[in-house]
Amino acid sequence: MTAPSATAAGTQESPAPPVNSHTEWDPLEEIVVGRLDGATIPSSHPVVTCNIPPWAARLQGLAAGYKYPRVLIERAQRELDAFIALLESLDVTVRRPDAVDHRQRFGTPDWSSRGFCNTCPRDSLLVIGDEIIETPMAWPCRYFEAHSYRTVVKDYFRRGARWTAAPRPQLTDELFDAEFRVPKAGEPMRYILTEFEPVFDAADFVRAGRDLFVTRSNVTNRMGIDWLRRHLGPGYRIHEIESRCRTPMHIDTTFVLLAPGKVLVNPEYIDVGRLPDVLSSWDVLVAPEPTPVDGRLLRLTSLCGKWLSMNVLMVDEKRVIAERHHTGMLRALEKWGFEPIPCDLLHYAPFGGSFHCATLDVRRRGTLQTYF
Repeated sequence: MTAPSATAAGTQESPAPPVNSHTEWDPLEEIVVGRLDGATIPSSHPVVTCNIPPWAARLQGLAAGYKYPRVLIERAQRELDAFIALLESLDVTVRRPDAVDHRQRFGTPDWSSRGFCNTCPRDSLLVIGDEIIETPMAWPCRYFEAHSYRTVVKDYFRRGARWTAAPRPQLTDELFDAEFRVPKAGEPMRYILTEFEPVFDAADFVRAGRDLFVTRSNVTNRMGIDWLRRHLGPGYRIHEIESRCRTPMHIDTTFVLLAPGKVLVNPEYIDVGRLPDVLSSWDVLVAPEPTPVDGRLLRLTSLCGKWLSMNVLMVDEKRVIAERHHTGMLRALEKWGFEPIPCDLLHYAPFGGSFHCATLDVRRRGTLQTYF
């Protein structure tokens, strides 16, 4: 009598890991998309207002703590719904954070604040392989933002993912330079953050297997970079990208990894001659000047900067979701051999960004590799 095979005997293949994402370009299988419900205009804390135009900072001081106007939310929600439908049509599983009333006040023994929103999971959570890391963000109004993702994170943890939280920062006055002013062109770069404690937003990092790239910014200090470097250990390398942006915040409108051997850079913020040596064999693609949009849309995108055209989401090494209004970027992506998928998300800008900001890719079909 023939012995039964392992499969016939009931042995089953191990289920796919719930969290598995090593790069920005491996085939996308599951993603978290942000939520607009309860979005509240953030506080006028100096770490917030230093990153936005002066006119916006003045308005923010008057409106801080109030809900965003309904007309802004409704327009952004229509685009967000269409974006989610597009992802699902591409066979991508979409997860969402819990709805939260961000007007609720919270605090520590040192300060109190109201919240902001959970539109940008890219900021508060960093996925490295099978690990989800809650980040120590520098904005007080975002102190508990990761809690709105706890339902999905606990589900991933129960199914085998690793779950880490970086040290929760104190966010006292010692972290912020009271004398800070935005450096003018030609002046040495400076940041509002001191090195009092580690803080960083996940959106200041992008991933290429065993190599990560980061920009130091007004939400990510050197201690934050060092914390992540030590946490990941010798199996990973973190390379710093020098940005000439006077108000740096997040890498995904400055330096965008598109595919193995291809990186998109912002010509206003990046000196190509000063990129890390590991990129010497890569194709450095210079982003085209953003396509002009009408005045109303320009005011919306000005909160995130005109280079939001670079805030794209890779579906795989070829297909890329990009903003429909930025036709120059769509043409450039085609020229470089990609297959752009146009989509609308321009009205999402007042809430923190575009396709890359609005998402967190938790599972991509790929393995940990070295690309350099």
